[in-house]
Amino acid sequence: MIKLNKLKWVVAIAATFFVGTTFASKVSAATINNDYALSSNQGSSLRTSNNVIIAHATAVYAPAKNVAIFENRTWYSNGAYVQYIVGDGGKIYRVGAEGYQAWGAGSWANANAPVQIELAQTYDNAEFRKDYVTYVNLLRSSAIKYGIPTDVDSSAWRGVKSHLWITNHVWGNHTDPYGYLASHGITKAQFAHDVKYGFSSSGNNVNPMPTPTPKPSKPTNKKAVHVTYALHQKGKKWLNPVKDFGSGSNGFAGVPNSTHDMLYIKVNHGSLMYRVHTIEDGWLPFVHKTNKNDTVNGVAGIKGHTIDGVQMYYTTPKGETYQQAYYRSQSTQRTGYLGTCADNGSVAGYDSWAGMLGEPLDRLQIHINDNSKY
Repeated sequence: MIKLNKLKWVVAIAATFFVGTTFASKVSAATINNDYALSSNQGSSLRTSNNVIIAHATAVYAPAKNVAIFENRTWYSNGAYVQYIVGDGGKIYRVGAEGYQAWGAGSWANANAPVQIELAQTYDNAEFRKDYVTYVNLLRSSAIKYGIPTDVDSSAWRGVKSHLWITNHVWGNHTDPYGYLASHGITKAQFAHDVKYGFSSSGNNVNPMPTPTPKPSKPTNKKAVHVTYALHQKGKKWLNPVKDFGSGSNGFAGVPNSTHDMLYIKVNHGSLMYRVHTIEDGWLPFVHKTNKNDTVNGVAGIKGHTIDGVQMYYTTPKGETYQQAYYRSQSTQRTGYLGTCADNGSVAGYDSWAGMLGEPLDRLQIHINDNSKY
């Protein structure tokens, strides 16, 4: 999704929807509709460095044509547009010019992406399939055209990148397109595979993912794991510890609209390592012990330095049902919890760590299980 006021986007796109919703029944995936492309004196005149192709989703359920109309009309007033919108059953609408900076994901991303592509959202599975094939092939062909690797969200600073990758590695707060893809059954691994190999003109996988051989089911051996944790209020004291999570003021660690500088976490079974990110220092080393009186090795954080991110990994003892840490946080600058994180990256759209860099973390919830309880 483009960095844009969400309410303003939803209202405007909804209004556009009623302007006209009829489309030609068949358009080749290679056909690009230029009816809503910016003119030569519109959009940024800055050329890009060709390092990444960025994959977005619109975050609103509206026709791709309406999104293209909206971006064409408001590119300057809203400061937001991309090169292509894909949707409406596999159609492609051009807005910005390839090779010139679009305004879709922040200054670094805009300067390094010759192509940014939005995937319009639909509830119709058949329409999604056509959109998805076109979206994947356009991402892949754009990468090849500009000599960019077709690897999705790798650790390298070149390749096809989701908006989530930009958020996690550069700047921003968007997590698309994974939440929308997951709503139609597309995992991160499937998306990466499809972009890597592409689809044929008939819409079939060129190199389908192998179907794993089912393993014989084993009796479950799930143990109850409880996690106890506490935050230290900056300039004050350690707050009362919280066990797992619940509702009300006892359901989280931290004090709303306050800043915190140290954290400890312990589990009653298995093992857990954790670390924090502070505004002053960045990511600090992982901590494997729990002792609030040992501020060097027993807690994560530095006294007086503001925590704005948390990351953790739970290790299940051998032979037991696999479990992991599920956790989420709030910041002093936002209402409501941010997305749920899972330590193995299984939650679509918001993994890696909890928090929003630059915004003090004021609440934290954690539980250990084989599925999220949030």
